[in-house]
Amino acid sequence: MPDTPIAEDDAADAYLDADVYATSHAGGQHRPAAASVAGPPPVGGEGSNGPDADGSIASRRSDAAELDADGSIASRRSDAAELDADLAGLDALELAGSPRLEFAARAWAATWPKLAAVAIALGVWQLVVWSGWRPEYALPGPVAVFQQLWAGIQDGSIWEGIVTTMQRAFTGYALALVIGVVVGALVARVKVLRSAVGSMITGLQTMPSIAWFPLAVVLFKGGEGAIFFVVVIGAAPAIANGLISGTDNIPPILIRAGKVLGAKRLSLFWHVILPASMPGFVGGMKQGWAFAWRSLLAGELIVLTGRLSIGAQLTNARDLNDIPWLMSVMIVILVIGILIDAVFFGQLDRRLRKRWGLIDTAT
Repeated sequence: MPDTPIAEDDAADAYLDADVYATSHAGGQHRPAAASVAGPPPVGGEGSNGPDADGSIASRRSDAAELDADGSIASRRSDAAELDADLAGLDALELAGSPRLEFAARAWAATWPKLAAVAIALGVWQLVVWSGWRPEYALPGPVAVFQQLWAGIQDGSIWEGIVTTMQRAFTGYALALVIGVVVGALVARVKVLRSAVGSMITGLQTMPSIAWFPLAVVLFKGGEGAIFFVVVIGAAPAIANGLISGTDNIPPILIRAGKVLGAKRLSLFWHVILPASMPGFVGGMKQGWAFAWRSLLAGELIVLTGRLSIGAQLTNARDLNDIPWLMSVMIVILVIGILIDAVFFGQLDRRLRKRWGLIDTAT
């Protein structure tokens, strides 16, 4: 078909559009081909560069496709960033809250089960009293007992007994803790000592504390020394066994790593062995406190020192047949045990498990 003026105009427009596209991809530098000087290439005929023109157009189409792909990737990245920002905002809204409200919620979650247990125990106690199983002078109800307890709080006799008993408890437990740590560390690290006295420590731990009092009274002629002796002999073996058990569960690679880093005997124990054995050691400390508390109360019941302690008040209430006062002192002993476990050992155990990654902080 012969070339028409309309076809030539269309070819010229297409040529100019392609030339402008090439200019934009060349960084704004217009580099016209030699054919642009002479005008647009002929359409058809022998003088046309058909194959070259097709290759140039294909190349430019490829460049355009790459540009579109780059823009698509950038758009997708922008969308992903926006989505991450939205999700982070939702998480912040979900987790945000007042620290006071969160503390109150945790405190209430930890308190209401205990309050429910106390209410159930008081209800069962009152039901047993109403059943007539024992006369009320032998088994008084909660109202009479708490009235007597409130009277002891007001006149200060309860506080005097608590102060005396807790001073003995903390002093005796501190001595037992020092002795238990020293003995436990030596037995855990020295094989000869473990073979010699390892089983003896367990045997001492299994002995009832009350069995030591006749010997303690003879050795110390009664008094404070006999009480402290029984408290220490009851608590120290449990603490030592806890440290020994915790040391036995340490991965050997930790001790070897400490030695490679230059830790020697004392520094190795302080910086490697003791921190790694804390789970077992804390369990031994809790068990040691339980033995110390029982031994102390038994000692105050048996050994008379002339000081008004909780054990002495129990003895006086028994001798006077004052059962409401007797039961109120027993309630004080129970409350002290619960508070020591919750305030000291409970918090220590929780922090230890949190440090070891054993608590889900998101809950």
